[in-house]
Amino acid sequence: MNYVAVIGTGIMASGIAAGFIAKSIPVVILGRNKEKSDACLSKAIALAEKIGLSGENSKKQSSEIFSTQTTEVLEAWKNWDDCEWVIETIAENLALKQAIFKHLDEVVPAHIPIGSNSSGFPISKIALGLKTANRMIGAHYFMPAEVVPLVEIVMGEKTDIAFAEKACQIYKAIDKKPVLVKKDIPGFLANRIQHALMREALSLVQEGIATPEDIDDAVRYSFGFRYAAVGPMTQKEISGWDGMANAAKEIYPSLSNITTLPPKVVQLMSEGKTGMKAGEGFRTWSPEEIKKTSDSYSRRLKAAFDVLNIE
Repeated sequence: MNYVAVIGTGIMASGIAAGFIAKSIPVVILGRNKEKSDACLSKAIALAEKIGLSGENSKKQSSEIFSTQTTEVLEAWKNWDDCEWVIETIAENLALKQAIFKHLDEVVPAHIPIGSNSSGFPISKIALGLKTANRMIGAHYFMPAEVVPLVEIVMGEKTDIAFAEKACQIYKAIDKKPVLVKKDIPGFLANRIQHALMREALSLVQEGIATPEDIDDAVRYSFGFRYAAVGPMTQKEISGWDGMANAAKEIYPSLSNITTLPPKVVQLMSEGKTGMKAGEGFRTWSPEEIKKTSDSYSRRLKAAFDVLNIE
């Protein structure tokens, strides 16, 4: 594979770049200044080494990967002909994303697919009015990008399926797990399912039916435990749709259908209790607890990754 261009220098950029570097694919980091690009590259190489380099030339190619300084919206970078895939990972600023995509629309050869890692803005809106919007795709990763296998390939209103399928093939080649989302809907695929679960979980907390800790345990040690082995659709193929259908008749009418955040969450936000980074969310977190939980989380993610690779 020819080189991949990663636009941006944040946490997601380094994780995304690491996935390609680990598979011996050259990466160019394009950022607003060389210092940030170099720092992002260094972190990406370190992450690639952590998750494991593969291929005969992986170390050699990693040492040859470079970053470049850009001015304004990428005007300094000219060598697009050898690029295989472009992915934008900048902050969630629609106007800036649109400006970058407008520039890419004009300078990147029309046969090269271009993706955005935006989790909030639809690719249809980012690529609105661009002449090559047919090759522009949502490519949504999950943190940490170098570990979590899933990449959502989201088709916009103008996206040609051939480009979406090409993006899927690119990710399969580096052992990621791409899923094709055929309509540009809010939340794409995984976040819609995740938010449906969170709406019910937060509603149960709001109503005093269960504590956050008990909800964590209920998910982790029941269906969440099973989902490391198979997904929800296959799990019901195993257990039988008739049982699910009978339970649904009783459960569906009582499920939460709120369209705004529960008051308890609104209160937390107003008090600045945003979770570990603030030292408090639904509960307080000491520095020692934060480190212990974060380390445990990383180990468990690695174990879950290993489980996913069992045939």
